[in-house]
Amino acid sequence: MTSTATALSRASRHTAPPDRRKLADNITGWTFAGPATLIILGFSLVPMAWALALSFTDSDLMSPGRDVGLENYRALVADPVFHQALRNTALLLFLYLPASLVAGLAVAVLLNRKVRGIGFYRTCFLVPYVASATAAGLLMGYIFDRDFGLFNGMLVKLGLPAQGLLSSPSQAMLVLTVIFFWTRFGFSVVIYLAALQEISKEVVEAAAIDGAGRWATFRHVIVPSVRHMTVFLAVWGMIDVLQFFDLVMTTTKGGPANATVTIVYYVWQLAFTYFTAGYGAAVAYVLFAGTLVLIVAGLLLARRRGAMR
Repeated sequence: MTSTATALSRASRHTAPPDRRKLADNITGWTFAGPATLIILGFSLVPMAWALALSFTDSDLMSPGRDVGLENYRALVADPVFHQALRNTALLLFLYLPASLVAGLAVAVLLNRKVRGIGFYRTCFLVPYVASATAAGLLMGYIFDRDFGLFNGMLVKLGLPAQGLLSSPSQAMLVLTVIFFWTRFGFSVVIYLAALQEISKEVVEAAAIDGAGRWATFRHVIVPSVRHMTVFLAVWGMIDVLQFFDLVMTTTKGGPANATVTIVYYVWQLAFTYFTAGYGAAVAYVLFAGTLVLIVAGLLLARRRGAMR
């Protein structure tokens, strides 16, 4: 009787009206997707809408504030700290992104070999990425300290003059770029390494049979094969740079003389140090618009050059 009931149940499902089956499928789907959707709405979209409304006020987070229209956005044009934050972020993007792509692929090629201890070498490049940003910032703050840091200690032992490093307005952003590269570089290596392992060995062997050397194989086989990952890493790195905050917070706190203030750190300062949350929200939305424009422009350029085909 059990088998008969099961058969009848299956038959009733197959003979159910299409609308009823579609409704049942929708209910099942939303049962699984509903909690995640609520989380996204509650912690992403709703705060984004609230921040947009906040950007048109002079709120200090303690009170609603009054409506000021576009005054916050107009004030950005004459804000020297905002301009400095833009320059610092652009410098970081210009220095980090090409270096992470080129060096990431080069190191991934070296690690894509069967040699003794290769697992250890791969782990060494990944550890800085998975380590806590706070821990990395505190460690690097000690290493690059002007007075007691290990880096200056090595320079003195070599007979070279000590440097200002994180305390120097002309050097601090460059040092932060090096630290940022060290902490994020491993992600590019891992992604490229996974892409390299998907390249058919027959293709590489065929190139070698045709007389292609290592450089020719790298240029005409490996680079085109990983171009999709290059686009992904370029977009990911762009977003990563534009959200740069944690290392600034744990090392320089935007100093000296705003030499290392970034856009996201400036947003944090405006909202939680100066309590000008409305103005900070305006800066955040300018950052959002700029990020969107850069990503779309990058994807269009990649498609135009055939990197996304």
